[in-house]
Amino acid sequence: MRLDHISYAAGPDGLDKTAKRLGDLLGMPFQDGGIHPRFGTENKILPLRGGLYLEVVAALEHPASDKAPFGQAVKARTALGGGWMAWVLATGNMQKQEERLGRKAVDASRKLPDGSLLEWKQIGINDLIADPQLPYFLHWVSPFEMHPGNAGSDITLEALEISGDPQRVRDFMGDELDERIDYYTGQPAEDVKIQWTAEHGTPGLVAAQFRTPDGLVRI
Repeated sequence: MRLDHISYAAGPDGLDKTAKRLGDLLGMPFQDGGIHPRFGTENKILPLRGGLYLEVVAALEHPASDKAPFGQAVKARTALGGGWMAWVLATGNMQKQEERLGRKAVDASRKLPDGSLLEWKQIGINDLIADPQLPYFLHWVSPFEMHPGNAGSDITLEALEISGDPQRVRDFMGDELDERIDYYTGQPAEDVKIQWTAEHGTPGLVAAQFRTPDGLVRI
């Protein structure tokens, strides 16, 4: 299991303006990501060093965004002004996660701007909604060449700042917390520090630290 990406919900000013604001801070523009038909959402992508990526996601005016848990989570975070929504772990054994959590993963996809389809399975969104400090899990179905972080960049995600209880998160993740191998490549995953804080009243991902060519940027 490895950290795959982090999600930032667009603010009330919309996807384009939120992505531009973050891109300006990091010194690199976001790419059009496409639409999640099942979830009623769309995103923009910024690849990071080590096969990770940052997404800005927004809900569409579509019934799916009211019905799908992921769409609900995005809309709720945007209604609060936008901001960090989730940290996401990729696993090579989704069946193990299904057995541990007692339910099936859902099929997910994103229609890319070129018309191709990026596919994966995911589980844990309802847990995230109930307790925002928790990650959710995905397993990529599409080949590595299509992974949003495959392009890489000179921006490094150095640390995540999470408000909450590290033991609660360890219990939720089971015995996979320390698995550091990228199941796509078989190589060690990028080392991203997790810093726990109790300063915020609401649990969840509160900030991310990025190393850019112009220095450290905290968002």
